Amino acid sequence: MSGHVFHPGHEELHGITVVLDGHDGRTFVGRYHEATARGVVLHDVAVFEPVSGADRKDWLRRQLKFGVQATHRTLVVPAETAGAVARLIDVQL
Repeated sequence: MSGHVFHPGHEELHGITVVLDGHDGRTFVGRYHEATARGVVLHDVAVFEPVSGADRKDWLRRQLKFGVQATHRTLVVPAETAGAVARLIDVQL
């Protein structure tokens, strides 16, 4: 539902599982906490590393189907690395 804030006093995406595209080619999937001057704070984060033969869309499909395979409890994606953020369920695969 548009405009609904999971926790009052936080950004609209707070607590929502998102996909964050990094400018360095990595993709992050985790629960959005906040954006600060330091970067974007995510919880329970899985990271896709672009390596030869790996398919980002297949990786995202697995995250959707089986749940986020978190490798980081909390991660701050530096502001200079952080790109677009979208809700995982809204990503076109």
